[in-house]
Amino acid sequence: MTTAETPAPETLGSIGEQAVLARIFPRLPAAAGELLGPGDDAAVVSTPDGRVVITTDMMIHGPDFRLAWSTPYELGWKAAASNLADVAAMGAVPTALVVALAVPRDTPVAVLEQFSDGLRDGCDSLAPGCGVVGGDLSVSPVFTIAVTAIGDLQGRDPVLRSGASVGDVVAVSGVLGVAAEGLRLLFEHGTVDSVPDAAAAADLRRDHATAIAAQLAPTPPIADGPAAAIAGATAMLDLSDGLAIDARRLARASGVALDLSSGAVGGKLQLDGGEDHSLLATFPASTILPGGFRAIGQVISGSGVLVDGEPYDESSGWDPYRGWDGEAG
Repeated sequence: MTTAETPAPETLGSIGEQAVLARIFPRLPAAAGELLGPGDDAAVVSTPDGRVVITTDMMIHGPDFRLAWSTPYELGWKAAASNLADVAAMGAVPTALVVALAVPRDTPVAVLEQFSDGLRDGCDSLAPGCGVVGGDLSVSPVFTIAVTAIGDLQGRDPVLRSGASVGDVVAVSGVLGVAAEGLRLLFEHGTVDSVPDAAAAADLRRDHATAIAAQLAPTPPIADGPAAAIAGATAMLDLSDGLAIDARRLARASGVALDLSSGAVGGKLQLDGGEDHSLLATFPASTILPGGFRAIGQVISGSGVLVDGEPYDESSGWDPYRGWDGEAG
């Protein structure tokens, strides 16, 4: 008696680029301002404001994610979320994404389908009306994701890092340190013999759902970016590398110092942990803080970042050239 063999999964190498794209395109969300979407040499997107906010970011297997921990769906969601947050940090409304992937030829087609579903749901949940208008697909031994995001200022001035003034309130919208806690758990308990392991990560998803989700599929407060601009935010940025290091960038650009309250911020994990993609902003002292923003400090004369009046460690935060251990998994 014989049993039928399980058919091998379709891969990018077995069906080719055009067939893969035909499977992906129907899963991607259309952009509200899309005049011409995927299929031509370039997309056409309306710009009612006459200006375009544009940003780009890469995610590479190894330093930025581990396939043993992240599902393809989560990778799509995180690729959307991290780029949407950069647009929101300028006070703009995200309108469109352009997504380029370079992946191994033996990658199952289902992986890209699930990735596309994550992109779609991330856009629909975090920035309704934002869609994927184009991109590129290529082959590489390393799974690589590159996303370009476009945003609409809707007639407002962009909120820069350089506008904070002495006396402003420092405020944050979103969580602090939760994604870093998820990453700590994954490195400490999501491995077998120091190698990232899917089964171990699944146990963490069950036991530490909030922290793991914050790391693998963050939900930044995208709508609070434009809300901050409308409320009169003087400076703003996306907290991707950690509160302390990103606050230092804002302080340097504005020529001021930021004095953070340990009682409002929390401990070292909240100061140093990255990838929450929360929004850090400064507002005039008289401003009623919009959305989910809460005060965590004040802008003072001087330079750098202080906590309760004491200078904070300059070496804190994420640097891919120093922080990556060279492993993948």
